[in-house]
Amino acid sequence: MSNFRSVDEQLSLLLRGASHVEKETELRAKLERSHKTGQPLRVKYGIDPTGFDVHLGHTVPLRKLRQFQELGHTAVLIIGTATAMVGDPSGRDESRKGLDEAQIAKNAESYLTQIAKVVDVTKAEVRPNGEWFAKWGFADMLRLLGRATVQQLLAREDFAKRFHETKMPIYLHECLYPLLQGWDSVEIRADVELGGTEQLFNLMVGRDLQREVGQEPQVCLTLPILRGTDGDKKMGKSVGNYIGVGEPAKEQFGKTMRIPDELMREWFELLTDVPAGEIASILAGKPNEAKKRLGSEIVRFYYGEAGVDHVLADWKKQFEEKGDPDDMPTASIPSAELADGRMPAIKLLVAIGFCKSNSEARQKIREGAFNFGPDRSKPADEKASVEIVDGMVVRLGRKMAKVAIAK
Repeated sequence: MSNFRSVDEQLSLLLRGASHVEKETELRAKLERSHKTGQPLRVKYGIDPTGFDVHLGHTVPLRKLRQFQELGHTAVLIIGTATAMVGDPSGRDESRKGLDEAQIAKNAESYLTQIAKVVDVTKAEVRPNGEWFAKWGFADMLRLLGRATVQQLLAREDFAKRFHETKMPIYLHECLYPLLQGWDSVEIRADVELGGTEQLFNLMVGRDLQREVGQEPQVCLTLPILRGTDGDKKMGKSVGNYIGVGEPAKEQFGKTMRIPDELMREWFELLTDVPAGEIASILAGKPNEAKKRLGSEIVRFYYGEAGVDHVLADWKKQFEEKGDPDDMPTASIPSAELADGRMPAIKLLVAIGFCKSNSEARQKIREGAFNFGPDRSKPADEKASVEIVDGMVVRLGRKMAKVAIAK
């Protein structure tokens, strides 16, 4: 194993940002044995192929898996082809609908492509858990069910809550999920399993099952749930407070620049490799400069140094020199929509998608948020019309577009 870091150095890196470790003494012992024998630890992380697009919230445990890889340990990626059919109830107030085989197969195609943006999948051990569960019969499932009690399952916070709410049923198939995920750890002989804080119960089930079959129990290492760009709710596409790993560098940087100041420490710790001491120094300075550094670190991870240079130059031109960025979206306006080359300002904002309705556009114009052209002209009032010139730049707050007149 090509690892030249001491056990203390490894622990310092691996425990950064962790919410809970069960148990830290065992993790140290495993690392010491690995360091002495040269045998890498087997570090498990699983995601059901539910068709999601990976965003920065998903990358928190993935980045930790990458750290284990960089220290010379083996990343074991579990593709939940079997568990996705059950649906993980973790952290949910109601049953999550499982997926059928066709959906799972389709979603799994993009799974590794997305994960590869964070983890080196070419060096990882990739195991679909249908590999073993597809071979099971009824007797095998009964033996697994016999390893847990109803009382143990009701100890889960989400199950306990739903048990006391008669309108929130707990379906029997959901009770299978922790056992199936736990058995994955037995099958691949995991030394460590990673997950979000809502996964701790499932991870602990794996630890118990390993102990029952005579294996050394895995260490359970959980990571915080990343708050989204609003600084409040869990990052997610449904809330609209996310940054996707596949988004353009400009979008990643721009969204980061708009996060609340109090979110920066959390993001620095969970989404970058900046040393703790340096983070404190950065945050002690001006918030805007700290966000630029944070945005740069995020962009660098996905787009390299060239991506950082581009977004910083673009940002400086747009917000510090008050110029327009070199690249911006084009908004097409049909020439038939123009009257003597002009269009009402309200209609223009709706036509290019900057506003959803005339009333919203009217309000933005009243606020003085809309301007156009090289001299950043503003309409006199919401009833004014604008002369439309091919290639003209229109701006609404931080939204910008170049107008193209379509014949």
